Amino acid sequence: MTYTERFRVKPRSRVSLREVPTKAKGDLKKSEAPALLAQSVARLATAQDLLYAQGTWAVLIVLQAMDAAGKDGTIKHVMSGVNPRGCQISSFVAPTKEELDHDYLWRSVKALPPRGYIGIHNRSHYEEVIITRVHPPVLDRQRLPDATRGPDLIPRRPREIRRFEHYLANNGTVILKFYLHISKREQWRRLRERMEDPDKFWKLQPGDIRERLHWDKYMQAYEDIFHHTSTAHAPWHIIPADDKWFARVAIAEIIGETLAGLNLQYPTASETVRAEWEKAREELRQSLGGPD
Repeated sequence: MTYTERFRVKPRSRVSLREVPTKAKGDLKKSEAPALLAQSVARLATAQDLLYAQGTWAVLIVLQAMDAAGKDGTIKHVMSGVNPRGCQISSFVAPTKEELDHDYLWRSVKALPPRGYIGIHNRSHYEEVIITRVHPPVLDRQRLPDATRGPDLIPRRPREIRRFEHYLANNGTVILKFYLHISKREQWRRLRERMEDPDKFWKLQPGDIRERLHWDKYMQAYEDIFHHTSTAHAPWHIIPADDKWFARVAIAEIIGETLAGLNLQYPTASETVRAEWEKAREELRQSLGGPD
């Protein structure tokens, strides 16, 4: 069974995160991870070159997780071999005034990857469902008309997102969504490390610790999201993340396997283009006064 099959959330299925392991179970050893990750990174680099050259598909990778689950490290290690020219990374924090002047999907649409590119959303449009469910007063900042409010405001957003992603998929965007599943105990260990290691002070925000008080609400919100928005064209993958090395190997493998399924190829030159090349070559030869 591949990692894609192992960790993908089936469409419309119900997931209980309490029952999903945060540590990988299998025969992969930590000592084997560097070599496997290097293979996947090399494979991904080749695929990304083909993706960019062909210029027909776009790839959107969504990363969601609780604080300290390893999103930044995953991006750093998995995408280490990718040509920066064909990759763009967007991190979504609290909306700016400009973003609040638009609908909640606006800033995500602005950051969508063009054809030939891999786009990574570190947090994403799903923040507008997760955060607003855990902290409903956040909606007040969005200044929505009274006519659009009501008890169905938050529940309808997963439906809107599902249609949005379907539209993207129908127009050539491959969507892969990853939830880094970290245990509450491991998260606390990493937060303590950030408090105690001067080199990691910058990573810790006071709110990161306070949000742990809402852990159960976050888990319920994610479970609901998986149920409503994991589809065949935009699947969620729940990745065990207590071991960073395993999460990186699994995500790199899933991305590589997905790109391999696109049958990417370098574009061929038409006879017309070849004729233009030969004409230009001949003109250059004559200007140099001899054979090339």
